[in-house]
Amino acid sequence: MIIYTNTGNPFGLKLLICANLAKTNVEVKHVTLSDPALGDMKHLPILQLDSGVQLFSTDVAAKYLLPGDDASKVVQRDEWLEWSSKRLAPALTHNMAVGSRADPNTKPILNTLVKMLDDCLSSSTFLTGDKINSADVAVWSLLAPDGTLKGAVNIDNLLRWYRQISALPEVQSALAVLPLKDASFASLQHSNRYGGLHHIVLNPEIADFEGELLADTSANIAETVQREEIEAARAAFGDVDDRAVRDEPRIVLPKPGQKNNLITSALPYVNNVPHLGNIVGCVLSADIFARYSRLCGYNTLYIGGTDEYGTATETKALAENLTPRQICDKYFDIHNSIYRWFGIGFDYFGRTTTTEQTRIVQEIFKELYATGYIETRSVEQLLCQKCDRYLADRFVEGTCPHPGCGYEDARGDQCDGCGKLVNAIELLRPRCKICNTSPVIRESSQFFLDLPKIEPALREWVDRSESGWTHNARVITRAWLKEGLKSRCITRDLKWGIPVPVEGYESKVFYVWFDAPIGYISITSRYCKEWKQWWQPETSKTGVKVDLYQFMAKDNVPFHSVMFPASLLAADKGYTLVSHIMATEYLNYEDGKFSKSRGIGVFGNDAQDTGIPADVWRFYLGAARPEGQDSSFSWTDLQARNNGELLKNLGNFFNRALVFCEKFFDSSIPTMTLLEEDYTLLALINRELKGYVNQMEKARMRDGIRHLLQISRYGNQLMQSEEPWVKVKGTDDQKARAGTVIALCCNFACLLATLLFPFMPTTARNMYSQLNVRGGFINSEKPLIRTLLPTGHRIGKPAVLFAKIEDARIEELKQKYGGQQQQQTGKAPAPVNPASAPPTFTSLKDAQKAVDEQAAKVRKIKSSGADRAVWQPEVDVLLGLKKQLQSLSQPRTSESAPAAPVAKTSTKPNNASKQTPAKVTPPPATGTDSPDVKALEEEIAQQGSKVRKLKESNSDKAVWQPEVSLLLSLKQKLATLTGIPVGGPAASGKKKGNKK
Repeated sequence: MIIYTNTGNPFGLKLLICANLAKTNVEVKHVTLSDPALGDMKHLPILQLDSGVQLFSTDVAAKYLLPGDDASKVVQRDEWLEWSSKRLAPALTHNMAVGSRADPNTKPILNTLVKMLDDCLSSSTFLTGDKINSADVAVWSLLAPDGTLKGAVNIDNLLRWYRQISALPEVQSALAVLPLKDASFASLQHSNRYGGLHHIVLNPEIADFEGELLADTSANIAETVQREEIEAARAAFGDVDDRAVRDEPRIVLPKPGQKNNLITSALPYVNNVPHLGNIVGCVLSADIFARYSRLCGYNTLYIGGTDEYGTATETKALAENLTPRQICDKYFDIHNSIYRWFGIGFDYFGRTTTTEQTRIVQEIFKELYATGYIETRSVEQLLCQKCDRYLADRFVEGTCPHPGCGYEDARGDQCDGCGKLVNAIELLRPRCKICNTSPVIRESSQFFLDLPKIEPALREWVDRSESGWTHNARVITRAWLKEGLKSRCITRDLKWGIPVPVEGYESKVFYVWFDAPIGYISITSRYCKEWKQWWQPETSKTGVKVDLYQFMAKDNVPFHSVMFPASLLAADKGYTLVSHIMATEYLNYEDGKFSKSRGIGVFGNDAQDTGIPADVWRFYLGAARPEGQDSSFSWTDLQARNNGELLKNLGNFFNRALVFCEKFFDSSIPTMTLLEEDYTLLALINRELKGYVNQMEKARMRDGIRHLLQISRYGNQLMQSEEPWVKVKGTDDQKARAGTVIALCCNFACLLATLLFPFMPTTARNMYSQLNVRGGFINSEKPLIRTLLPTGHRIGKPAVLFAKIEDARIEELKQKYGGQQQQQTGKAPAPVNPASAPPTFTSLKDAQKAVDEQAAKVRKIKSSGADRAVWQPEVDVLLGLKKQLQSLSQPRTSESAPAAPVAKTSTKPNNASKQTPAKVTPPPATGTDSPDVKALEEEIAQQGSKVRKLKESNSDKAVWQPEVSLLLSLKQKLATLTGIPVGGPAASGKKKGNKK
């Protein structure tokens, strides 16, 4: 049997423990919802039986694995299982939520549920008696994640039960496979298509217990504070952290015996302005990790830049009537200025159009050529004789050659109609995007990288290295390897690129996929002359080990996990290979996609105009980073995080701590006399600090933010419970206690400044200034809080850190950056302007001429790089003309003769026909009984059956989508023959647009 689960899912832990208790062998596989193994069952975890049957209800699966041998307890067991799934799990999910999903009404409900548990366990060892069963496992698994029950007090029976189950060898064995430190309710967001359990509304009537078992004090049930933790906290806080802040050397180089992190972010094309998704997917994520890495004292080098060669640059140059070099210079400056505003701290930000890039790319090619990894093949290419140039894939369009598609604007590399890859020479009726003439096929000799020859070494390397990659990177790479690698062309007959250094090939350049990743190396060589210490460290001789972290969106994974490593492995010169691929999913804008031309979404230069500080953008994007699945930018969520997490939680705590220190203790840290409860609090702070380090080491930034905010909450709770502003006016003992509380809070504030630094560097520097310290450190090996501000340390002048974002401002920004988004939310399209409606023709020759002219017009607009909003109306006109042409070309039959009556009674919403009713030539109603129609209907029925069978067999979309396209094509033919429009969804656009 197999348990399919996503990382950290407590329900997956539930199934594994049940299997262990039943002595049943199961295999655990970590997957995501998009994994093909799940088929249409978009729900995790799933228990797959040996027969292939999949159980998606964890309660059913738990009972299957651990049925129990006491029939009298079955009803009780089932009730507790249902209670855990429908009551406890949603309550805990809401209680652990942050941002706009936080529910302040959860606590009373959870108090009641915990009270029920404790009362039940006061009279029995386990929930249904003296023996453990699946109900106990279900509840225990929900209470196990760190921080699940904050402030748990007076629950001795529950704690006894919890510890008893924790000590079971079957449970410990399960935790070795699914570690408790990974378990979190945040993982449930990626366990189903509803984003977890937040859609389940809690029943307030449950909250009938008026006590506070979950009072706002500092404790949790997951790992109840032990004596060892308290002693460790006592020892660590007794040390004053007096280390001097390390000044980064001018040139950072790796050193033997130390942690050396080489960090890169995917090089963006210089043909656009980056939007928030581009920024968080690559440069911002890498910057946050690099700043964390430096705080830990690791030797850290962060390299970035722009990818400037290739047809994308040439296309943009044509659209803007500039040279490729001018385009590169223009957009390099745009990218550079945007990243500077966002506070991206590259050690060096370079570009690929340099002499160093040319030299290193040519050297690596020569190494591959000399070692036999380069093949020469004759390739058929499209030559535009008018432009006197071979056409790259992006410079040719035509009709898709795949059966059943027929999309007329397929590119030379891919068809947007059916989504399939296309070979440019296979396009039907190809045309040059530049001049619209038809190219001819010519043979050209090109170089290929022999990937099949490299594949064995690459597979071995992937097996060793992929443990440090994100899950999506592993899945994507394995999919490529499963299909088997094929030789790939690495040269092109273009002008804008790096010349091939082989006699007879000087007019060719390297394909951008081959040269762009080498940009990481050449940019490093621009940074320092000792660049080989990073990229060719000769570990066996020097003892220097370099860990390469590469940040990117998932669409860039194959180039970094297959292509680039394959080239370096084949060169066999000891190049540093990627050890950690950190790939994100996609960030969308509200319910749609970013579009610069339509004004939809926030782009890098737009963020500066909002008046919202760059640090707030950094924090929000880090918290919304699409780590396990696609996520969406939301103005409402941005406001909630700023006003709640930053302003009310972190900012409020920091400011109160320093203001009280200034007001009551003359800006000097008072004497600290810690009580036992203070050391317990320090132990809890250490747990969060440990969690922060564990998550940040894996570049899980969302969870890193969660842990640092919890430290701030602990500080606020201490402040509220102790009320130092009251105690400072009381007895000498009360004044001393107030001083201890304020001193502790100021130390927590100093720790928070350090933990916040990777996300909000400008804010953190402001906090350091107010605290009167130079900076901070993170001891990743021993993450324990030490005394950061000793007694007598004088702080600076307190000031407010964050400003509230008002509702009115959010509404303004929604309108400003919503663009034409509202037109995509399900509203019917506006009527076509009569001026743009196609004229009506009675002559086949005139109609053909009009089609040709309109098609040329469409191609010209598209080739200019115009947005869809510009060219779509022209495409609609073209389609109307083609329908007329098709009607005129059909032979008249006796059944199609009475055209006028059809025109009068037609209710088809055809704008063209409404404008000239007297001259309308309707589609030839061939009749539903004609042989052509019957044959077509039969073909449609067969194709429909084929599609249904493919979908029912859980085939991948890539398998059944072409068949669906063919079915739609057949239906369209039938509509043309009969004059009856194809039935389908209303013209409301995408499904997402129907959301209210």
